[in-house]
Amino acid sequence: MKIVDVVCSEGRTGFYFDDQRAIKKGAGHDGVFYIGKPVTEGFTSVRQAGESISVMIILEDGQIAYGDCAAVQYSGAGGRDPLFLAKDFIPLIDRYIRPELIGKEADSFRNLCEMMEAIQIEGKRLHTAIRYGVSQAILDAVSKATGRLMCEVVADEYGCTVSETPVPIFTQSGDDRYANADKMIIKGAQVLPHALINNVETKLGKNGEKLAEYVAWLRDRILSNRLSEDYNPVIHIDVYGTIGVAFGDNNYKAMADYLSELEELAKPFKLRIEGPMDCDTDRETQMIALAGLTKELDSRGINVELVADEWCNTLEDIKYFADNKAGHMVQIKTPDLGGINNTIEAVLYCKEKGIGAYQGGTCNETERSAQVCVNCAMATQPVQILAKPGMGVDEGYMIVFNEMQRILALRNAKKNRK
Repeated sequence: MKIVDVVCSEGRTGFYFDDQRAIKKGAGHDGVFYIGKPVTEGFTSVRQAGESISVMIILEDGQIAYGDCAAVQYSGAGGRDPLFLAKDFIPLIDRYIRPELIGKEADSFRNLCEMMEAIQIEGKRLHTAIRYGVSQAILDAVSKATGRLMCEVVADEYGCTVSETPVPIFTQSGDDRYANADKMIIKGAQVLPHALINNVETKLGKNGEKLAEYVAWLRDRILSNRLSEDYNPVIHIDVYGTIGVAFGDNNYKAMADYLSELEELAKPFKLRIEGPMDCDTDRETQMIALAGLTKELDSRGINVELVADEWCNTLEDIKYFADNKAGHMVQIKTPDLGGINNTIEAVLYCKEKGIGAYQGGTCNETERSAQVCVNCAMATQPVQILAKPGMGVDEGYMIVFNEMQRILALRNAKKNRK
């Protein structure tokens, strides 16, 4: 079935664009606003509304397939592509992508993504957010053109099997880590709470005492409020490198001692720690430090799983960390990888290498990108998938949970009809 048109519309995301460099320079809070002037090119304020672009592919039978272009909260920072503003990028999609798609058969997700990923403008690849959204629309188009669910298209083209059970959902609390943890427990989230531990003084504690106190509180909160002893969520905390700041990025023994303490406090629940250190220099330095701490934990039998995040952004980065056993799990940040085809390949590569795949993303996405990500996860079966968009828990969890349940119900109904 041929593609006859491509139409774009501006959209909003579930969170904000934040000028990370301005925040690191000391921009303060005033309610939800940040105080001060932006320093990163393209920003008009330190915090501004997150923007997206819906890419709608019109098929010759009138069906409309769509995906959403979106970029992470800290767009334009850390070597990423520039701030993603809809008014700047819709003309590029209309000029460079629309003509390439019109007239093509919507019969192969991989082939169309390969064609799209190869498009360059003045020698540069398309913005990651554009590749992210267009690839979602392509997957939906092939799904609609061939009468299969998106997850079935992925499974067929990549030789994997659609899961018959839900993929565990990881919910993120933002700074409201106490009230939002309660929401997660009520919803029965399988992995929680992220917790946003990004400051030594106020959140980790100089010797880690504040985080230790929080882990103990969270353990007790789950035990006293769970509806069944069968509910045993994984406690997953993102510490943004603060443990390395407190104990030394390469002081593996001291960091392992502290993690062993957290492991005991978290029991009977399993503990994951994301981003224990951020070497803030280069990819290799970060990989070596994380691999060193991973080896220290394993050799001492400390059952805390480490999750790679910083300096592990692209498909090539993920392969590099997985090959060197830097961490027990890798966060695959979906918008940073460009086309959703790269996320699929990253999950499958991690599984092949025996390292945990966490299909993540950002609070600054849309309901559509989250739904497409669920389809990819049901086909590739990572260890966990992020609830998104937003930081409010309920909405992101609902969107991801409900899409997963639709897939399971539709596939069961199809089996029963045979």
